[in-house]
Amino acid sequence: MKLILLSGGSGKRLWPLSNDARSKQFLRILDMEGQDEKVSMVQRVWDQLKKNGLSDDSYIATSQRQVEILNNQLENEIRLVIEPERRDTFPAISLAAAYLYNISGVSLDETIVILPVDPYVDDYFFECVKNLDQVLNDSGADIALIGVKPTYPSEKYGYIIPEQSDSNQSYTSVSTFVEKPHHSEAESMIKQGALWNCGVFAFKLNYLINLLIELELPIQYETMLSQYGQMSATSFDYKVVENAKNIVVSPYDGYWKDLGTWNTLTDEMANKIIGRGYISDDSLNTHLINELNIPVTILGLSNIVVATSADGILVSDKESSPRIKDVLKGDNPRPMYEERRWGSYQVLDHTKNKNGEQVLTKRICIKADSNLSYQYHNYREEMWSIVSGEGELILNDQFRKVKQGDLIKIPYRTLHSIRAITDLEIIEVQLGSDLVEEDIVRVKMDWSEIMELSL
Repeated sequence: MKLILLSGGSGKRLWPLSNDARSKQFLRILDMEGQDEKVSMVQRVWDQLKKNGLSDDSYIATSQRQVEILNNQLENEIRLVIEPERRDTFPAISLAAAYLYNISGVSLDETIVILPVDPYVDDYFFECVKNLDQVLNDSGADIALIGVKPTYPSEKYGYIIPEQSDSNQSYTSVSTFVEKPHHSEAESMIKQGALWNCGVFAFKLNYLINLLIELELPIQYETMLSQYGQMSATSFDYKVVENAKNIVVSPYDGYWKDLGTWNTLTDEMANKIIGRGYISDDSLNTHLINELNIPVTILGLSNIVVATSADGILVSDKESSPRIKDVLKGDNPRPMYEERRWGSYQVLDHTKNKNGEQVLTKRICIKADSNLSYQYHNYREEMWSIVSGEGELILNDQFRKVKQGDLIKIPYRTLHSIRAITDLEIIEVQLGSDLVEEDIVRVKMDWSEIMELSL
């Protein structure tokens, strides 16, 4: 059995902490046993996969934009299938299937399980995931789903309606699907045994490969990669699941929650305050998540969430917080904070000077033994001020060590890289006409290769 975890998201629902570079699954807000620091949803799930013996058979399907943050948070333990551009779940899963078939050499008889990268569940959930292989073999179904037994008549989830059965089997045939019903309809369906659709399903690799052939789509990984932009941006549910002839569902009655909005996420926070701040005792069911280095004080306000970051400030009644996605529709400013494979950066200021040139100031944090790529820029020069730590710098093929207090000027089109000996903090000031992340021409990534090339 192989697992494909889908990691996508546009980063709107948990603004201002989430953005296009840091979707909800990467927010370090949750507590995890044995960890002193806060962890993200993806870190929590990966830890559960390791504990349940599933991580060695797991892959993450993701976009190019999320590669560095995944490598940073999971410390390069993962195998990634990278979309050349964002499409939808059908192209993403098809690409992953082609990768397993062509690159990893997975047998066509292998069971493939698809699941989100961020389910908030207990460990028993992964026992149900393991059981999907047996369910497929016993039922002969095209697709096997996991359905969560509802705890209340939610209008926000899709429902799986199983056929009525007196069987004691661990699965039931699926009658139909209902997407986000009204409250009264949800109540009625739950009484008839309806289950929440948690986005977990399994199929034999042969099933999807044959379907791709029927649809006259490529099954060779490199060919699909080159033609990826021509594939229709369609969900797997719409393209495959809804057209499958034989679908079964296996019920799960353990803990499950979608932490996709501030009101659901704060329910699982162990502390009411993350970051600098104060909440008065008469502020009931109120949470503060503060990423800024300034204190935030909340007095006499109940049932609200306050979230602050370099991208903005949110003050919202908890029940109203899901509306933020509609408020931000069409608004796509550059992310002010990003995690990378080597650490993170935060934009401190972005202005134009009196000559019309742009000036951007960043705080860059590089983890010990990590390095920036060997790179140059066409449209900007940079000034670095080493705030703390020690490192090794290569600038125009010249090698030297740097430490706290050193200043480095990097002219246009000058090759440069830096490696942190200890945790390294740099204040970077960019000056130029087009200050965007795309103005980075990377020559090498690995430090040993950089050293060989430059010295």
